[in-house]
Amino acid sequence: MALGARGGGMGYGQFGSVMRSMRRDGSVVSQHVTPGTAKRMLHFARPYRGILTLFLVLIVVDAVIGVANPLLFRAIINTGILHHRTGVIVTLAAVAAGLAVVGAGLSIGERWVSAKVGEGLIYDMRSQVFAHVQRMPLAFFTRTQTGALITRLNNDVLGAQQAFTDTLSSVVSNLVGVTLVLAAMLVLSWQITLVSLVILPVFVLPAKRVGRRLSVITRESYALNAQMNTTMTERFNVAGALLVKLFGRPAAEQRAFDQKAGRVRDIGVTQAMYARFFIAALMLTASLATALVYGWGGVQAVDGALSVGTVVALAAYLNRLYGPLTALSNVQVDVMTALVSFDRVFEVLDLEPMIVERPGAVPVPPGPVTVELSHVDFRYPSAEDVSLASLESVAVLETTTPQQVLFDVSFTVEPGQLVALVGPSGAGKTTISHLVPRLYDVTAGSVSLNGVDVRDVTLASLTDTIGVVTQDSHLFHETVGDNLRYAKPDATDDELRAALAGAQILDLVDALPDGLDTVVGERGYRLSGGEKQRLAMARLLLKAPRVVVLDEATAHLDSESEAAVQQALATALHGRTSIVIAHRLSTVRDADCILVIEGGRIVERGRHEELLAAGGVYAELYRIQFAGQTVSGR
Repeated sequence: MALGARGGGMGYGQFGSVMRSMRRDGSVVSQHVTPGTAKRMLHFARPYRGILTLFLVLIVVDAVIGVANPLLFRAIINTGILHHRTGVIVTLAAVAAGLAVVGAGLSIGERWVSAKVGEGLIYDMRSQVFAHVQRMPLAFFTRTQTGALITRLNNDVLGAQQAFTDTLSSVVSNLVGVTLVLAAMLVLSWQITLVSLVILPVFVLPAKRVGRRLSVITRESYALNAQMNTTMTERFNVAGALLVKLFGRPAAEQRAFDQKAGRVRDIGVTQAMYARFFIAALMLTASLATALVYGWGGVQAVDGALSVGTVVALAAYLNRLYGPLTALSNVQVDVMTALVSFDRVFEVLDLEPMIVERPGAVPVPPGPVTVELSHVDFRYPSAEDVSLASLESVAVLETTTPQQVLFDVSFTVEPGQLVALVGPSGAGKTTISHLVPRLYDVTAGSVSLNGVDVRDVTLASLTDTIGVVTQDSHLFHETVGDNLRYAKPDATDDELRAALAGAQILDLVDALPDGLDTVVGERGYRLSGGEKQRLAMARLLLKAPRVVVLDEATAHLDSESEAAVQQALATALHGRTSIVIAHRLSTVRDADCILVIEGGRIVERGRHEELLAAGGVYAELYRIQFAGQTVSGR
């Protein structure tokens, strides 16, 4: 009997569904799922409960129609053909055709509802995860692997969505279908039904072993593909490609890549053969069972124990029995796969942001701003506070308490003043610059703006008040105008040009191929380090903050670029409360106060001339830097 028609067999779509179920990783059933995940999963789907109910109704009606068809064929044969009743044949055939049309409509309706629910869930979950991740502290991003985080937004969200589309529809339709089919078959002939069920383990048991083997090599294939993606990402960016060329490693890289790609190729062949074996075995089992039904049933029909129509109906039911029963035998893996995907999404959503706005937070007081750090101690948060082991690709997070990096730091920056932070690398300068805009919260003491602790002000007013430029200014892969408007979305082109002029880069932007519409960033128009810094200065000027924090904004620049950036700095800092971290001490000679940071403590403070005269740490740093400049100038 042909397989594939809706009314009489199991099509390749159903084969594919069963195959996907059998190839899933069976080890998922041993994974620990957080208690309450299933309840939260249902809560997440609450907005879709109405349409999900419709989805289940459509599935049940579709299953009932599928079971009704063989009974119609039985009636056509027994009542119509064998008794030569043309009217009955035509009527029942018309009913069968009508059910086929209804079934086709139901399948379209099921797909629409499935897409509506599935895409809605994907949107909801991705939006929630993205918004939540945006609220995470900077420490979260310094520890988390970007690829692992993106996987949560893509693969795991899709896996969770499948719980309400593929898994739900498969379990319900298979369960309803098998129940109705078995009931109908037992009524028609319980003897043939029992024998048919005895044959099933002959296929299911080997199939499950094949499925376990298939899940192992599928998992290996995923791991190898991930490794190849990582290799390509690292080797195809500019820094990676340069390193490969400088060390003469293209051939070695090719061999390593070919080895992984070759294994993926071999796995692909094995998967194809397993899939073909699976399909051939299922079709063989169904064919043997069909032969049994026609053989035994045919003998009973000749003896008058069964009607011809009953034999045909039993054979038709067999093709609706084996595939769903096989899929249901693996339902635990399907359900656990969905639960694990949801659990991994909830794991991210349950990681609480460390920087939150307190109830009753107030805006930063208006007017010029005084920045004050009072007896500040600080240690970076532990891994358990800000990260997840699964996002760092480690078995267990570090449990050691981070060392304290700032000790009793106190200083005040009055409105319009420029305070410079200098000292050796690792002294704590950048850490201090992160505390002012509240990228981290202090461990002890306080950071305040106009006498209000930054933990008590609204986050929106804090970001409006403080502008930061780092030594490696980032530009998104967007136009110059879009990058500048990140600071002020409603800025006009005239405002953009005024900011660019203040940052000493307007002439360069005007000379770009598309001016303000030129795409920059990692894969856009190539800008030098100094040009990026001046664009960052323009973005700062457009924002017009009352407090400016510069973290070594002129580091790693050549003399020409530094001079241009210094001009931009003079405009950016004019009349603003400013904290500047300086690598080149010559750039902070005119600071109102220079703080020398060493070992997380302020060891010296004063103006340039005073610190030089004191002959302490600052004088030594200045002497070493000046000597280095002298040597480099020879």
